[in-house]
Amino acid sequence: MKQGKNSLNYDSSDLIDSADFKNQGNHDNHKNQGSDNMKGWEIKKLGEVCELKPQKKEARDKLKDTDSVTFLPMEDLGILNKEIIGQKERLMKEVAGSYTYFANNDVLLAKITPCFENGKIGIARNLVNGIGFGSSEFIVFRSKGNIQPEYLYYFLSREQIRVEGKKFMSGAVGHKRVSKDWIENYLIPFPPLPEQQRIVAILDEAFAAIAKAKANAQQNLQNAKELFESYLQGVFENKGEGWEEKTLKDVTTKIGSGATPRGGNESYKTEGISLIRSMNVHDFEFRERNLAFIDDKQAKELNNVTLEENDVLLNITGASVARCCIIPKEYLPARVNQHVSIIRAKKDIIDTGFLNLLLTSKFYKDQLLFTGEQGATRQAITKAQLEVFRITFPKSLKTQQTIVQKLDALNAETKKLESIYQQKINDLEELKKSVLQKAFSGELKTVRGEV
Repeated sequence: MKQGKNSLNYDSSDLIDSADFKNQGNHDNHKNQGSDNMKGWEIKKLGEVCELKPQKKEARDKLKDTDSVTFLPMEDLGILNKEIIGQKERLMKEVAGSYTYFANNDVLLAKITPCFENGKIGIARNLVNGIGFGSSEFIVFRSKGNIQPEYLYYFLSREQIRVEGKKFMSGAVGHKRVSKDWIENYLIPFPPLPEQQRIVAILDEAFAAIAKAKANAQQNLQNAKELFESYLQGVFENKGEGWEEKTLKDVTTKIGSGATPRGGNESYKTEGISLIRSMNVHDFEFRERNLAFIDDKQAKELNNVTLEENDVLLNITGASVARCCIIPKEYLPARVNQHVSIIRAKKDIIDTGFLNLLLTSKFYKDQLLFTGEQGATRQAITKAQLEVFRITFPKSLKTQQTIVQKLDALNAETKKLESIYQQKINDLEELKKSVLQKAFSGELKTVRGEV
């Protein structure tokens, strides 16, 4: 990541290729490896510097005079949100089963998929009576005295440990776990305590700056999206002179959806005629991902829903109901399945681009969503409901096209801003990985400036 006048003194492309992490399989190698900056460091197994999963008897001995403990569910763990402060209390008798015991300053790491891969981790703090219980799927790390909890937390936060651990998970699909043995034997660079404290202080400062920059970028991204949505909504809420109201049936030559070919997913081809499904239809955007194909015979059975250039696509069932876009011509010839409706405009009455913007605007989308919620068992909009759906638009095609041009230009600028801010967020995520990599390779110096 290029540095500006307000940036951390790290280059996100400068990832350290450290020998101590490349040789995780060599558990007998406890000698210093890697950078010259790691003089005085040792390489140890996690099981040598931490006690894993303390026994509950210790907790019960400490809690003879109280009935309450902190209970910490899995969802309270996050990634790079260091302190986990338990807010829930339970009676001791309610946690007598297979729950895991922990205490203040213990580091907790989820061991089950997908929580392990998602980096569910935190340091227990401010526990009731200093004792907590949580899921049996926690791995509890307790320092044996020579490792700072924050240092251990940052080490376990690295993406590398999740990538490597995934290879050694076992168990039923959907319930795979990393083993205690694998964790105990995992190697950690182990500097003296003053160096650990120095690294933690730098990481705290760096991640606070990154979090602030990321929050700003996310807010700017949201502002960019809301700017266009607000302008779009205003167009259809504040109608000018010369607007008229009609039903969709009045302004279209076709409204209709298709079907899924016999055999469902198994009947799809690797190439052929496009079959548009709801997953391909997003507001202002057609997404090619998971695009299905059918052969000529299957397509012939769906000839009544043959798409034409500039047709508007509207999702009419399920959670994506009311998403809307125009079919790009490069995906023709094409058909639609039963979850997508073709809305074909009478081009002498309403501009296709204008109709798409109208149906995507919050003003009309809210009405479509309300219509969809009237379904007996699921969100769905019927052909009959679409035909009587009332819209208001300028009588003049030229006025419609002028509005479309202005909104398209604004949308293009909005997309450009969104791309910039999304890239900034992506760069910050990469920077976090780079900073962590440097921290445990002896390359972390100091923070000069802010993101």
